[in-house]
Order: sequence, then structure tokens, then C-alpha cells
Amino acid sequence: MAWVRRKLHFPLQSDEANLMSTERPTDDAAHQETTVLVRGETIRPEESKSREASASGEKDGAAKKDVSQTNVRLQGRLPALADDAELGVEKDQLVTRDGKADLRFIGTLLASAAPASAPQGQWQEYRIYVTNGGKHVFSKATRSVVATQRDTYEAEVFDPAPSSVPSKLLRGAHDLTHSHPATWTDAAVGFFGYDPIAKALYRKLGGQFEEHIG
Repeated sequence: MAWVRRKLHFPLQSDEANLMSTERPTDDAAHQETTVLVRGETIRPEESKSREASASGEKDGAAKKDVSQTNVRLQGRLPALADDAELGVEKDQLVTRDGKADLRFIGTLLASAAPASAPQGQWQEYRIYVTNGGKHVFSKATRSVVATQRDTYEAEVFDPAPSSVPSKLLRGAHDLTHSHPATWTDAAVGFFGYDPIAKALYRKLGGQFEEHIG
């Protein structure tokens, strides 16, 4: 007797077929967009990124509004100052000062100085003027690129005439400790001191601010 081998095929039950079908993720399901629920509303990823970019732009805009564009331009020119072209020119001068009357006179800007840069966004400008009457005016301006921080101004006048009360007081105090009388250079040192900007200012006026020793 000859044996015949046959391969039998059993169809899957409908439940098993459905199970296998549900286990394989479809392409549509794999590419479904993710949504996020925020405060009761559904936000797609694209909408979330758009809102974040908008918020970032608003912050950048607010930061720009807090900056003084005028002072940013002045900062970019340091150590050059806006009135450098007026050095040595006799003209009508107006020197601003806080808490006191501004000073107006006919005179000459002798020298000015400022730092080479202002990485923190704040710097000082020093100036020395001489009036056509022989008085000296010392000016100090403090500037900031932050719009909410206003610029500040200080200024003093040195009058060599004996009738000047400030000069009398300065001469009296100076003569107690020095053999030579006070001069405008002594008054300048009293106003500016010896910080780096002051020394740069003094160097532009020659060696009269140096201490000569034997």
C-alpha cells in the first residue's frame, strides 16, 4: 500500500485574526499628531512652539525698550566723546550739574577723558574747561545704557581770585599742609582724584599733574 502525505491547512478563527490585526500598529496610528491639554484646551505641538516663540519675542522687545539707544551709540564710540571736535575751541559752553544751577560761560574745553570700553554698560566722562575770565570748570558725567537709570552730572568751579569763597576755603586748607599755594591743578585733583580716567585726563594736560621728586 502506498502512503500519500498531505499538508492540511486550518483557517484562523475570526477572533484570532482580529487579535493579530490589532497588535500591528497601522501607519496612520504611528503618524498621529501628539496633542497636549493645557488649561482645558488642546494644543498641537506646532501651536505650542509658536506660542513659545511669541513669548520669547515679547521678552526681547521689552529688553530693547529698556535700553537707551543714544547712550548705546555713545558707548560704541568710547573712548572718543561727542564733543572731542570742540577741544581747544572758545565758545559758549553749558555744563550740566544735578542739584545746582547749570553753568554757562564763554570758555574752552581743555581736555576730556573716558574709559576705552564699558562692558557693564556704565561709564564716566571727565572734562576740564577754562573760562575767558581765567576760572576752571571741572565736570563729571556718569552714563548708563539702561534707560531707567538716568545720567548724572557733577561740576565745580575753581576761581583763583581771593574774593572767591570756595577758593579761600581751598587755599586755607591747602596752605595748612603745603608750602605752595593751591592752584587749579590741586582743585582738579580734589574733584577727580587719581582713578584711571583722571590720570588719562591729566596726561592730556602735560606733566603738571605729576609729582616730581629729587
